[in-house]
Amino acid sequence: MVFLKTHLDGLLVIEPKVFEDSRGFFYESFNQKRFNEFVPGTVFVQDNHSKSNKGVLRGLHYQIQHAQGKLVRVVQGSVFDVAVDIRKSSSTFGQWFGIELSSTNKKQLWIPAGYAHGFLTLEDNTEFLYKTTEFYHPDFERSILWNDQEIGISWPTISDVKLSSKDQGGNPIKNAEVYQ
Repeated sequence: MVFLKTHLDGLLVIEPKVFEDSRGFFYESFNQKRFNEFVPGTVFVQDNHSKSNKGVLRGLHYQIQHAQGKLVRVVQGSVFDVAVDIRKSSSTFGQWFGIELSSTNKKQLWIPAGYAHGFLTLEDNTEFLYKTTEFYHPDFERSILWNDQEIGISWPTISDVKLSSKDQGGNPIKNAEVYQ
């Protein structure tokens, strides 16, 4: 595995070493010892799996208490995955990073606690997996508006973005409850 730093503190792109031949492929998708070389002390407590059709946008989500670090990847299809730094004390507060994650490129993204997260599916039947460092606490879940002009995320163009009612009601970052 190759761990690549991004311009946002603690956010890492992880590229696995893929062994592929005429039979198919093999790669190590997670190794606790190797992961902890780059993110010491991280322990995952929950794995989640979602399936969405093209144009579904989920996010930008976070938990204001019981903040979650997330290790995300796609096993079928593709997404445009986004993390937004929502730590007021950070020099990159309000900045975002986006990357295409797919079953083809097999890249993963490590999103530390203190970030809002979301993704837009680029293909039908996309399956998205993520490990979290904290359990889900619905009472503390918050949502930042996915198309907040102040953040200015350059989402891929999809003619009909599908949002949950929760995500339609997300707050702009200037009104959102964020981390100090």
